[in-house]
Amino acid sequence: MTRQLAGLDESLLEGVLTAPQGFPSLQEADELLIEGLREGRESAYETLIEGYQRPIFNLVSRLLRDPDEACDVVQEVFLKVFRKVGAFRGDSSLKTWIYRVAVNEAHNYRRWNGRHRGQEVGLEGGQDSRSYAEVLPAAGDSPYEYVLDREKHRLIEAALSRLNPGFRSVIVLRDIEDLSYEEIAEILRIPMGTVKSRILRGREALRRELERHLEPEPDMQWWPQMAE
Repeated sequence: MTRQLAGLDESLLEGVLTAPQGFPSLQEADELLIEGLREGRESAYETLIEGYQRPIFNLVSRLLRDPDEACDVVQEVFLKVFRKVGAFRGDSSLKTWIYRVAVNEAHNYRRWNGRHRGQEVGLEGGQDSRSYAEVLPAAGDSPYEYVLDREKHRLIEAALSRLNPGFRSVIVLRDIEDLSYEEIAEILRIPMGTVKSRILRGREALRRELERHLEPEPDMQWWPQMAE
């Protein structure tokens, strides 16, 4: 969240980080950003892109299964945010609203793509279509461990891409984006109980997919965990 404040005054940003009395809260900082967007300030647009472009791309690329197609959808997400920010009522956080727009655009595109292009292509694209996580090895990994981790990551992403879209959405939002159940319920506009049920069933479906292609090591737990 602090990254999205990059376009604001440095002293204001420092105040938000330390949150002393008299400085704006994160909610107030969001309101300042929204105000800037509504007024058409270029710095506000730049701040929004800088803060959300990468996470929205990662989210959409996993929901679509094809990073190449995700670029076009992400552009449409931000265009829609820019066009509709005037109608944003603040019933949810700015982040929740943007994620909702992204999920809806990804679902709409997938439905359009299914009607016009037939079967969806696999997650794996060309050499230059890797996700951010694939090109950031953990510090200290040996070449063997790095290659092994990348292969596991590829298998997990491929298994995720084969899930039912409803399960895929909640798994990505919860287990990859680390959103709360409340945020997921707001983004998808479904009851909390449905969120927890889909997470549990989605994890079980993911485990079954992984078992077909990946033999788990002793420290790898693919059994579904209960949603608290």
